[in-house]
Amino acid sequence: MTTRPLRIGILGAARIAPMALVRPARQVPGVEVAAVAARDPERARRFAKRHGVPRVHESYEALVADESLDAVYNPLPNSHHAEWSIRALEAGRHVLCEKPLASNAAEAQRMAEAAERTGRHLVEAFHWRYHPLAARMREVVRNEIGEVRRLQTTLCFPLPLPNDIRYRWDLAGGAAMDAGCYAVNMMRFLAEAEPEVVRAEVRLARPKVDRWIRAELRFADGRSGRVTASLFSARLVDVSIRVVGSEGEMRVLNPIAPHLYHRLVVRRRSGKTTRERVPGDATYTHQLRAFAEQLRGGAPMPSDARDAIANMRVIDAIYAAAGLPPRGVQEPTSP
Repeated sequence: MTTRPLRIGILGAARIAPMALVRPARQVPGVEVAAVAARDPERARRFAKRHGVPRVHESYEALVADESLDAVYNPLPNSHHAEWSIRALEAGRHVLCEKPLASNAAEAQRMAEAAERTGRHLVEAFHWRYHPLAARMREVVRNEIGEVRRLQTTLCFPLPLPNDIRYRWDLAGGAAMDAGCYAVNMMRFLAEAEPEVVRAEVRLARPKVDRWIRAELRFADGRSGRVTASLFSARLVDVSIRVVGSEGEMRVLNPIAPHLYHRLVVRRRSGKTTRERVPGDATYTHQLRAFAEQLRGGAPMPSDARDAIANMRVIDAIYAAAGLPPRGVQEPTSP
């Protein structure tokens, strides 16, 4: 791959694929979107024609078996991440898998073991972590607001579509999975430690499927945290971070898609307030660039399978604290 383009195939003609991979590939030299497959081959053909993808496979099996591909991008529903990522890894493909990596931590563990066994890279697509804003936020938390006491991460947006896959139990849906995985990931990234879930509450869209979650967290060193996420609630839109320290606090608006718009504000106890915006490409472009560099022997990506296991453990714990089962687990039935 050092002398030829990195060739990536897409599992499923998902709505996110053009933004997450097709358009970024046009901005990253040496990367090609080479193939696509969908459950409905005709849909895959329409997707390929619209986005200039040269090859259409008639099935997911055929795509992961395509030896001309170096990697597979997996934007399938959450419930299909483990199966098809593992199949791709075992076929010799590296995998960039949409978040959350799996339905639960046990699935994520199996995926990580498959990556280790096959010697292939498995990356969870937390694109926000590759924009320069992420590094700047961590720098502020480490160096500019004193001893950190509390962290709050929030991702709320309206999804008033009851038939959307994100509301389906069988597809591992729920607010904690879709929006909450971001909030948990941001919390862990900025705290640089793993939290314990103290308590959690949810509001349901349907049995076992949450539309809103809130969890209180604590860390071994005494810091506290709160994650809030929703797909439909009274708080329609809130994408933000707040970190309170002994010498000030940091607030960030829109850390998820900072290339569209964001604001980072640091208020210090001295009375000084600074406001800044951190320049950068689209988050997905940064992510794809990092993925290509890793596969060519460059720096490893931080959102790897091991990190994904830790993220899923927190999500599983939030569900447990709220009295709900983790996704992807068949509950026992009464005899």
